[in-house]
Amino acid sequence: MRQSQLFTKTLKEDPKDETSVNAKFLERGGFVYKNSAGIYSFLPLGNRVIQKIAGIIREEMNAIGGQEMLMAGLHDKKYLTATGRWDVDVVFKVLEGGKKEPSYNISWTHEEIIAEIATKYVSSYKDLPFSAYQF
Repeated sequence: MRQSQLFTKTLKEDPKDETSVNAKFLERGGFVYKNSAGIYSFLPLGNRVIQKIAGIIREEMNAIGGQEMLMAGLHDKKYLTATGRWDVDVVFKVLEGGKKEPSYNISWTHEEIIAEIATKYVSSYKDLPFSAYQF
């Protein structure tokens, strides 16, 4: 896509509420939009950069035998209570219809899930080692 076809344009002046030099450059260049303090949306140009970086990482991970996965961001309480992280690391807990106690969480880490997947699919030492990753 050509720069002239982007709906976002470069800004001539620095954003007034931005203190970070890096964020000023990214916002002026049309890479990100600041929604509020610390919360940014990637504009088409910024998204393209992210996709290119992900492509490079994906290529390198696949070259060393990595297998890409896409894991759910919503996790059952049972996975986190087993490791003791339900009461410590969980920020966003989700109520299941009609229940008074949250039974799911919106998770940013997947150690418990990948361990559960490995226990189901790794049945012999011959299945090891393996390398799984996700973005």
